[in-house]
Parts: sequence; C-alpha cells; structure tokens
Amino acid sequence: MARFELKMPKLGESITEATITKWLKNVGDTIELDDPILELSTDKVDSEIPSPVEGVLKEQLFNEGDTAEVDTVIAIIEVEDEEGDAGDDADTSSSDDKDKAGQAPEAKEDSDQSQPDASDQSQPDASDQSQPDAEAAAKTAETTSETTGSTPAGKKGESGRFYSPLVRSIAMEENIPMEELETIPGTGKNNRLTKDDLLAYLKKRKEQPAAEPSAKKEKSAAPKAEQATPKSETKQVQKPDIYVGEQDEVVEMDRMRKLIADHMVMSEDTSVHITLFREVDMTNVVQWRNKNKKIVQEREQEKLTFTPVFIDAVAKALRDYPMVNVSLDGYKIIKRKNINVGMATALSDGNLIVPVIKNADHKSLLGIMKEVNDLATRARNSKLKPEEIQGGTFSVTNFGTFGATMGTPIINQPQVAILGVGLIQKKPVVIEGPDGDSIGIRPRMDLSLACDHRIVDGALGGMFLQKVAEYLENFDVNQKI
Repeated sequence: MARFELKMPKLGESITEATITKWLKNVGDTIELDDPILELSTDKVDSEIPSPVEGVLKEQLFNEGDTAEVDTVIAIIEVEDEEGDAGDDADTSSSDDKDKAGQAPEAKEDSDQSQPDASDQSQPDASDQSQPDAEAAAKTAETTSETTGSTPAGKKGESGRFYSPLVRSIAMEENIPMEELETIPGTGKNNRLTKDDLLAYLKKRKEQPAAEPSAKKEKSAAPKAEQATPKSETKQVQKPDIYVGEQDEVVEMDRMRKLIADHMVMSEDTSVHITLFREVDMTNVVQWRNKNKKIVQEREQEKLTFTPVFIDAVAKALRDYPMVNVSLDGYKIIKRKNINVGMATALSDGNLIVPVIKNADHKSLLGIMKEVNDLATRARNSKLKPEEIQGGTFSVTNFGTFGATMGTPIINQPQVAILGVGLIQKKPVVIEGPDGDSIGIRPRMDLSLACDHRIVDGALGGMFLQKVAEYLENFDVNQKI
C-alpha cells in the first residue's frame, strides 16, 4: 500500500487559502475515483473537492472549520501500489469545482420579456469578490500603517501564529495593530485566530464602557500626532438600537449573504456612485427575437433570451469607450485589455452570483447565447468553477426579470460601472416620420448606468450609455444566429 497526500487545491487566482466546511468522508471510508471528499469555502466560492485517486481515507489532518493554505496536505489516502507508485506529489487541484451558494431559478418569460435571472445588486467575482485578497489586504495595511503609526497585521505574528487574509483585512479596517491581534484568544487549530474570534472580540470591545480614567489620561498625554484619528474611524457612525418584538424572528445571514452585504457596503464606501438613465426603443430586438426563438430552440435546443443581445451591445460599446473598461488602484488607472462581461444572477435562496462571459467582444451572438445558457444551467446545478466568476471588467444586472422598470445598481468592485436593464413594456410614444409626427405603440425599456465618478464622469458615462442604446435601437432585424 502507498500513501497519497491530498493537498489543498488552488481554487482560483488570488486565493491563497480555504476553509474546510465539511468532511464528506470519514477516516476508514473507501473512496472511489472522483468521489467528493470534502467541502471547501473561500472568499469567492464554495467547492466540493473530488478524490483524484481510489483508496481508503487514513487521516484527516484538519478539522471542520479549520483554514489551510493552498498546497498544504490536508488528508492522507492509502492507495494500492502501482507501477511508478501513486505519486504523493500528484496535482490535486483539477477538481470539478462546485458552487454551493444556491440554485438559480429558471428565467422568467412573458409576452414582453425573457431574460436570465438577475438582481439589482451584484456579488463579487474574483477580481471583484467579496473580501480583499491577500495581496490587496497587505498593500492596504501598509498604507494604513503609514497614516496611523500602527504595525500592520502580517501573515504571522511574533508568536508564530498565522493570520489569514480575511482576518488581516478585518484587522486593518478596524485599525487593530499586530500587538493587539496577538493578545486575542483563537479557537482555531494551534490557537489560530478565526474570523468569528475577531468579530466576537470587536463586538465585546464595542459593548464595553468608556475607557478608564487612567487610560484616558495616558491618551491625552500622548503626542498630538499619535492622537490623530484615522480616516476610517471618522466614517464610523453609531448604529441604531434595533427593537425586536416577542413575535419577531431573528435569523442569521448565511455566509454568502454576509459576503454580499460586506461587498455592497465596501463598494459604496469605495466608489462615488452616480447613476444615469436612458429609455430605449426595443422594437427591432423584440421583433428579431420573436422571429428567431423557435428556430433556435429547434436547431440548437437552446432558449433564446434578450441577455445575449444586451451583452453583445455592452461589449461593442466598451470597445468604443475603453475608459469604462478599467479599474482604479488609488490614483492609478488599470486599463483592461480584455472585455469580460459579468451577468448578475439571482439564485433560488435569494443570493447572487456573477458568472463572467470572457472576451465577449470576440464572440458571435450565437456563441454568447450558448455561454449564457451554459453558465445559467451550471449555476442552477451548483457546478460553476471559481474561474468562471472571476476576471469581470463590467457587469450587467437585469431588473426586468422580476418586473422592475428601473433601478440603481451598485458597482461590482473593482469595476467602475454596471448596467441595469429594466422591464420591456409597450408604451405610447411619439414617432417622427417624413410626413410629421404620430403616436404609436412601441416596446420600450429603461437602462440605468451606475458608474464611479472618480473616473467615469457624466460626459463619458452619458456617451457610453447612448452608444449601448444605439446598438440596441439599430439592431439588425435580419441578423442570423
């Protein structure tokens, strides 16, 4: 018999560690090839990890709730000896990653509109996601240390205790120096400080009465420079007391909703949001879809929705206005080479996920349609891979699916704009013609563009929105798919 070392797989770019949420196999269990062994959770996605070998699970080196770095051995599997041995160093990262966030409902379709599930908010992708990655956290911590004079939280303290990127980012946001971090008891393996430990500590600290007089005196005697209030502290506001009635039910957010909430607050705190609106005549698009949806269904066994048309129009407009396809790093502008459009998708449990159509400007309408449907189907079956929700440079969110005529979406960081798509409705409008104006019935739709005013001002945002509208209104009714 030989020992196979199962290592923590790399679940995507910028992900350096993952938390073991559940062991699906116990010590002594027989494991078949591709049998799910455990469930992992990261800041970006939840995954079920299959076994790359057949054998018997001999050891679990981490408990449920423990966090391990990428390439760390997390379990030992005993396998049959084979010629050349069962390589202990075999790559265990090629897994059929599985998103456990929920299942996406079927796209709603009526006589006016049929589009994939979406909502007025978007969840982070990898380049977006919900918590800062290790490099970003470290970089921000360095900046904080310069302004506050405190020592930023590194990966390890003087005691040798390891601190995860998530813990370090929370410590940085709360201005907790390494010296203070080292004093907080941890409940993780080897006294490791978990996110829950840190949040419990912060809650307890906030509930404590004001500092004792002696401590107050020491503070007042400190040099003026050291008393300077960090910028992040000035933004903190007193949370209102929440009354809970006897018949009210208090329910804890699930992990994904917490990430969404944190990501939305971070986005509002990061970007200066402005929202621009434009009503669009959808006559050509609606006529084209009505003419082709049955043909596509019979020929491709695929459902033809409006979403591929929206993504195609956005990709073309981003090519015309590349300064909307950027990210900001402080005062540095990162011009994205690729146009990767994310589609915010609502899941059956009320949560959201944003699969990304990579290089959308290089794909045909048929190619975009197939990819949209494929991602939606695998989202419903919890089969999305981490890399499929990463790398987005712009997002589209569809309010119309749920009957909303318009909305003000929140930017999916680190992108600088997001397009909201409303319900397509028949409206009476003034139609200009060679013989004068007349009143007619036309399918109309509201677009809303939320953009980061630090880089996308009203002029650029307005021109981009106008270009998207032009691509939709001038859509070729005779276009083949």
